[in-house]
Amino acid sequence: MQTKQSVTNSNNHQASTACGEKHAPMNLPIRSSVIAAFALLSTLLPAIQTAHAFTFNLVPASDAIKACMPNAVAQVTVLPTEESNGVDSLFLVAKGLLPNTTFAVFLTELPVAPFGAVEYIADFTTKADGSGFVRVDAIIDEAFAFDNITHVRKELNHVVFWFADPAADEGCVAGSAPGPFDGDGQSGVAAMSSKNFLPGAPLP
Repeated sequence: MQTKQSVTNSNNHQASTACGEKHAPMNLPIRSSVIAAFALLSTLLPAIQTAHAFTFNLVPASDAIKACMPNAVAQVTVLPTEESNGVDSLFLVAKGLLPNTTFAVFLTELPVAPFGAVEYIADFTTKADGSGFVRVDAIIDEAFAFDNITHVRKELNHVVFWFADPAADEGCVAGSAPGPFDGDGQSGVAAMSSKNFLPGAPLP
C-alpha cells in the first residue's frame, strides 16, 4: 500500500544517531551526536518540547548487512501529534551506512521476511560519510493497512528500510534477487529494521 506523504529529505543537515533501547539513556561516547540530532529536531518542529515523543533504534536486518556495515546505527523518533496537527512526525537519523546510497523507508506489519503489509513513506540518500536524515509527516502512531475485500486490518508497528536500488547492495549481498520495496518496484535487500523488538513492536 502506498500513500502520498509530506516528506522532507534533509540530507544537507548534519545527521547523527546512537544505539540504545526505547526510552533508554544514551551512552556517553555518543552524547554529543545525540544532542546535535535533537537540536535539529527542535529546530524542525518546536512542538517537540510539548509532545510525548518516543525514540527507538533499528538494527542491521541480517548478519550479512551487519558484517558489511559494522558501524551502522539508525534511530527513529516519533512525535505523536495527530490529534493537534492532523499528522504525526517521524524523524530517522542514521550513520555508518554505505555512502551516497539511497534507502527506501517503510512502515511494516513485520520487521523480517515476509514483512506482511507495508507502507512506503520516504526515501533518504546518505552523504559521503554514510550519514542520512529524513523527516516524514504522516499518520505514524496509528498507521494500519486495511483490505476492503477481506476486511482484515493489519497494524503497521515496525520500521524497515531497504536499499532502493537492487545494484546498491551487491557489495554486501552479492547476487541477491531484487525485491519490490521501492517506488519503481525494484529494490535491494533490507538494510535496517526494528526486528530487535520482536516479539513486540516499537510502535503502539
